[in-house]
Amino acid sequence: MATPGILTTWRDVLADAVRGEAPDLSMRQWAILLTVYLNPGPHTVRGLSRDLNVPKPAISRALDALSILGYVRRVRDEADRRIVLVQKTSEGAIYVDDFARIVEERTRGPTIGAALYG
Repeated sequence: MATPGILTTWRDVLADAVRGEAPDLSMRQWAILLTVYLNPGPHTVRGLSRDLNVPKPAISRALDALSILGYVRRVRDEADRRIVLVQKTSEGAIYVDDFARIVEERTRGPTIGAALYG
């Protein structure tokens, strides 16, 4: 089993995230969102399917939800109109950044000020 401290921290991160106003994402949606935001593009349904080892229809369904939330957008590749590219959005960048802030706060540990005054 993983170190309980790591799982406790992850639980705390998730609890902080679900207490917020932002929508809850599935693990699949998170995997896709973080792949798009952390890995260099261009991103396609086929590429995301290959990278995550998830069937293309599942990727498409998750992208539908992420698109409705405004976290990604799909656009046709001008060079080859058959290809649909998955792109970042400013709303998605804010969402990922806010989540990263929660992770940083939970993983950084107590600060000196918190230890003295907390």
